[in-house]
Amino acid sequence: MSKNFLEIKNVSFKAGGNTKIKNVSFNIKNKGDIICLLGPSGVGKTTILRTIAGLEKIKSGSIKLKDNILSSAKDHIEPENRNISLSFQENSLFPHYTVEKNIYLGTESKRFNGKKKINPKKIIKLLNIEKILSKYPHQISAGEAQRAALARSLVTQPDLLLLDEPLSNVDQSFKEEIQVELKQLLKNSKITTIIVTHDSYEAFYLGSKCGIILNGQLKQYDDPYNVYHFPNSIEVVNFLNRGILIPAKVTGENSLENQDLGTIKGNFIKHYPKGSNVQLLLQPEDLEHDDRSNLKLEVVDRKFRGTNFIYTLKTNNNLLIPVFVHSHHIHQHEVDEKFGIKRPINIEHIVCF
Repeated sequence: MSKNFLEIKNVSFKAGGNTKIKNVSFNIKNKGDIICLLGPSGVGKTTILRTIAGLEKIKSGSIKLKDNILSSAKDHIEPENRNISLSFQENSLFPHYTVEKNIYLGTESKRFNGKKKINPKKIIKLLNIEKILSKYPHQISAGEAQRAALARSLVTQPDLLLLDEPLSNVDQSFKEEIQVELKQLLKNSKITTIIVTHDSYEAFYLGSKCGIILNGQLKQYDDPYNVYHFPNSIEVVNFLNRGILIPAKVTGENSLENQDLGTIKGNFIKHYPKGSNVQLLLQPEDLEHDDRSNLKLEVVDRKFRGTNFIYTLKTNNNLLIPVFVHSHHIHQHEVDEKFGIKRPINIEHIVCF
């Protein structure tokens, strides 16, 4: 008997006869867990959701929910019998019903009679859509329609909730507030959820696990912390765009050398023989600012991020290195100035390829 709430094993996901993602396996261990799938547009993230919901069939592998087979080469449970709710990115509201009627449709299904439901009024208030309840879909904005569709999905209290870019049309000022309350609601109600998003910060906040989908494969499926700090391939590094790869040579069990930065020490995640030429992942928070240092690099760009600056520094070999500095640091450097890097350089976890 499976110990996982949801189990996807060796499934190739297809849409329109074309294979989008090959031989995927992952699971959700506990009821109420939230996982996020990240990847560029067109990679097949939505196809995964459609297949789990039963809108696409599979020819190999299996999809199990609560130890019951939903899809396999031989079996296919119809969507209406899966107790899975799918909220699409695009407007999926019924045009001839008001927003309120659309939301309450899910509570009218016989399948949910006698089942404890989430309070629809609480959802409506959370998503700030009280003022549009009497309107029809064509009378509201894309962001409002998206929130109404999300409300409809939530009130059914499904065994599995599938959300396709649920907050993509929501204003940034309101998005973070919804993320906090949505996560709390899903956790408190123990609604197991898969969220598709292109926003890595959203995925890292909402998901207990993150899956990175690139070039027709699930490249990494891990805790958000590990995905960020311990990416398992150059492809994942490039997709997340949270650092750069610089050439280095391994000089010891806990050290390596870069021509511009000198000796760098730390704990290798994967060990390499002494003398190996590697690509070292350098993230913005790995280097420290120190104007007293004898290692000074030229500032070529400075981005203000509110609580911090990201300086881009150019080395003698024309490497462009990002460095994180708190916005309250005393000496703010301008472009073309010199910027000191604290030495010796220590990186807690050294990731190389």
